[in-house]
Formats: sequence, structure tokens, C-alpha cells
Amino acid sequence: MRVPPLPARRTVLAGALAVALLAGASAAHAGPGPDPARTGSLVLVGGALEESNTQVYGEIIGRAGGPGARIGIITAASVPESQDPHADDPERCSNSACNGAYYAEVFKRHGAADAQWIPLDLDHVANADSDAVVAQVESMTGFFFGGGDQYRYVTTLLRGDAHRDSKVLAAIRAKLARGAVVAGSSAGAQIVSGPDMVTGGESYEGLRDGSAPGYFDDATRLGHLPEGGFGFLRSGLVDTHTGAYGREGRALRLASDTGHDRVYALEENTALVVDRPGTPHEHLTVLGPNGVAVLDLRDARAHDSANGWTLRRARYSYLTDGDRYDARTWTPRVHPAKRPLRPVGTAPVPANTDVFHSTANPDGVPYAFRTTARALAATRAQNSATATTHETGPRFTVTFAKAPGFAAFTDDAATARTLVDLRIDIAPR
Repeated sequence: MRVPPLPARRTVLAGALAVALLAGASAAHAGPGPDPARTGSLVLVGGALEESNTQVYGEIIGRAGGPGARIGIITAASVPESQDPHADDPERCSNSACNGAYYAEVFKRHGAADAQWIPLDLDHVANADSDAVVAQVESMTGFFFGGGDQYRYVTTLLRGDAHRDSKVLAAIRAKLARGAVVAGSSAGAQIVSGPDMVTGGESYEGLRDGSAPGYFDDATRLGHLPEGGFGFLRSGLVDTHTGAYGREGRALRLASDTGHDRVYALEENTALVVDRPGTPHEHLTVLGPNGVAVLDLRDARAHDSANGWTLRRARYSYLTDGDRYDARTWTPRVHPAKRPLRPVGTAPVPANTDVFHSTANPDGVPYAFRTTARALAATRAQNSATATTHETGPRFTVTFAKAPGFAAFTDDAATARTLVDLRIDIAPR
């Protein structure tokens, strides 16, 4: 089975401790707010969703009705057939139609009663206001948005610069409010964002140069769309492919620049499930082999000087399979199978000279942000550790510290799996 290729790294892509155990629409979008008693859910994947991931596919299908699930596949973030030189080759094609067919087959194989492509892309923009396509949407019990470039979703479903719901998006919004599930991977997860949706950029360039509104040909430049995406999730910014591409830096800089206190930074092949999004009852659960970082900037302070940009007192929590998070109270709730980690190691934290996975590093990226955080949690030899960017001019130093409130949790009595409230400082040198 052909798997849709991952976007290239340089492609603009589709960002208080509790040891407690498991327990919408903006003015820019017409329509009533969600009903807390009926509103649906989101299943957001950080990209690279493997077709063998029965846990995540099963979650989407279960929330769409189980054996009776009917999944509408929307792949408008992909290039259309007219722009794909391999459109006629089923083994090499990578366009909206063939990617839609791929996901439809995968959902059926995982147990959906039906899964079908919703014919929306840059070749079929008019379909976003087609009554026939609206009827197709109305017959679905869940939706899946594929990856690619999230701005193509803005063009096709939000009428571009007008940033108003098309008929199809209005129908999906209404279905979500009535209990449907909306899922997405990579750009399909990014597009659920509210204001200041990230449009591209790399961590080092973002820390060095800051962010700007817009959509830039230079894919290293940190950009954002002030109007945001669909606005289904507004309790924090969203970023994707975080660990694979070292995006913690750009996520922190964008949040700081745009006045957001929280970022959900999603890892690949792992889902953040959001129940009752946009309501006071919103809560989130992590599913999958990796995790989701929650970046908390409520107490953070940023400063820009001739020497470079500084951020103090941000907090980093890394939540893994089964962990939950209460958005209203900012409270992680660690899965009961995990226990507090009591570090016994005395080895120092290994040196990390490429904390954000630089593409300029010819030696690759064997060690990164999350690895340093976990190594610090697992040792009793030190309470803080530093890591640096590969790039210089300036070189940024990231300091990780076990400040009051920090805790780590393990499922094997040795490895730091879940982390809560590790302090993060970033400074130039």
C-alpha cells in the first residue's frame, strides 16, 4: 500500500503539577457556539500517522460510531492532481485524490463501515459551496483532514483572505457541535487552530529573528496567520512534528510574540484527543507511542536586546500514552499505571549541542530537547542541565531545571516517561 510521503522538512507545514490520577466559534465564524452537552471531539496527530496504528485509527472510528462509522476524508492540503507529475501512477502519486483514496482504504481496513473522499482541493474550490458536497458531509459521522500545507485549507474552506466559512466548513462545524469527531494529521491538525496559527519556520531562526504575520517563501522564517485556522481548538496554539523537527523553540517564540500562554506541541504518530473542545469542560488525552508537550508560558517573561532574545520561567510538561490534561485548570493527570520516578542514577546529563534538531548539522540529530529533559529527570546528580543550539551568532543556551513542582513518572521504575513542570529558560550567548 502506498503511504503518502511526509512533507519535506523545509516545506511549510501544515507548536501546576497534579499527581492526580486518571480521572467555538469565534466572531469571525458565523453560527452558534458549541453545546457542552453535545459537542464532539478532536483527534489531532502530530504527523506521520502509520497505517498500522490501530490505537489512533480505532479511536477515531470508535468516536464516529464504531462499526457504523462513516468517515469523510478531506485532503485539500495536498497538491491537486493538476500539479502532480505522477498523477497517473498509483504507486508514485501524491495528490489530494490519491491520498484521499489511500486514507479511505485504511479507515475501512480498520473497521469503518464507509470512508470516502470529499472532493475538495485547489482544482475543486467551488465544491466548498456545493450543495451536493454539503449533503455528502451531512451523511458522515466523522472527518479526517490529511497533511500537506495548511494554507490550502484556508484557501479551499475559509475562502482565502475573506476567512469566512464555506458551506462545507459550516456543515462540518455544525456536525462537530452536535457530537461528530474531527481528526487530522500534520497540516490537518494545525488547521484546527484559533488565532496565530503557525505557517512555517525553524526553531533557531525563530529564536534569532522572531515571528511575523504572513506566509513566507523562506521556510526557515517563523510565520503565523493572525486570523488562524478553523478555530476548533482555542485553549492553546498547536504545533506538529515537534520532536522530529525540533520545534519546541519556534513554538515558545511564537507563543511569546503573540501573547499565548500555552502550546500543544504534538509528536509524530501520536494523538491528542480533545473532548468538548471550546467549552469550559474541555479536557485532553494522549494516545500513542510518543507524546505531547504542553508548553506553559503563564509565568514566562521575554526580553529582546542587542545580544538576542531571552525567555525565562517557561514550563514544559511532556505527556505520554493515557495521560490526561484539564485545559481549564491547567492540570496534567498522569495515568495510574505510571508511578513517580525516584532517580537513582548519578551520571551527569550528556552534552547536547543541537537542542532543536538543526538541519545545518551534518552529523544528524541524535540528541535533542526531550532527551535532555528526560536525562535530567532520571539523575539525582544535578538539578539543572544546559543544551545549546548548533548554530551560532548568537548560540542559544536552553537551561532545564527541576524547579518546585517538577515531577517525573515512569512505567518501568527506571525510565522517565512523563514529565510535569520542568522549568525552561532560553538565553543567547
